[in-house]
Amino acid sequence: MEIEITHQLTTLGHPHRIAVFRLLMRRYPDRVSAGELAAALAIKPSTMSTYLSALQGAGLVTQDRHGTSLLYAIDMTRVRQMFDDLYVDVARARPDLSSLRSQGMTTMTDRKYNVLFICTGNSARSIFAESLLRATANDRFNVYSAGTKPQSELNPFALQVLQDKGHDTDVLRAKNVSEFSGPDAPVLDFVFTVCNQAANEECPAWEGQPISGHWGMPDPVKATGTDAEKSLAFQQAYGALKHRIEAFAALPIDTLDRIALQSAVDEIGRTKEPSQ
Repeated sequence: MEIEITHQLTTLGHPHRIAVFRLLMRRYPDRVSAGELAAALAIKPSTMSTYLSALQGAGLVTQDRHGTSLLYAIDMTRVRQMFDDLYVDVARARPDLSSLRSQGMTTMTDRKYNVLFICTGNSARSIFAESLLRATANDRFNVYSAGTKPQSELNPFALQVLQDKGHDTDVLRAKNVSEFSGPDAPVLDFVFTVCNQAANEECPAWEGQPISGHWGMPDPVKATGTDAEKSLAFQQAYGALKHRIEAFAALPIDTLDRIALQSAVDEIGRTKEPSQ
């Protein structure tokens, strides 16, 4: 164990390797290509391959082949074991270091939870998620959405889909994610990224350690073709998010400890439901 954890910590001691590790943690449970990682971090592809090989060698990252592509993901079992070993053996399970560990074993209290959905423009996918959760379980959640680089206006195709589905669009506006940090911001219980670009961006850790999840999906705003073809892309994004939102709303949140809840959120992120 001591040799393995020394190897892992040495591997993460390099500033670029830990940047790759952080990005893959934000994208979990996604499997991401080396090319996408290299582009997101502005690292040469050949150098990225070297970093990924080192992270694999330390048991922190897995590699899978999908067609002709190699995809990478966090090995969450091994990463969890690394932190357990750090706490139990290296830190000798000191109680003054156990706040986050013990917090993971506690259940969420039975109250109204604050949920934030993030994408880049806050003009379509995160707006869909906000509207869907509010319509599905407004009595259990305070729901917000924001963008890392928000558009000045909501996408008209997205608004049309929401209006056709009977959602109230008057309450919606594009917001910057900065509105949800600082002393006056709501204390968040859940934070979800619904686009890969937003998850790729380095954001400060959220106050209060909310449960986080990545539910990335293609951006309907990038759809091309006729208006009917563009509208279909927005309908598909809405349908895919609807499956995930319904699964999330069905979770018995007040009976699950934080570890079980995080696992459930990750599992929803892995779901590839057919679009409606």
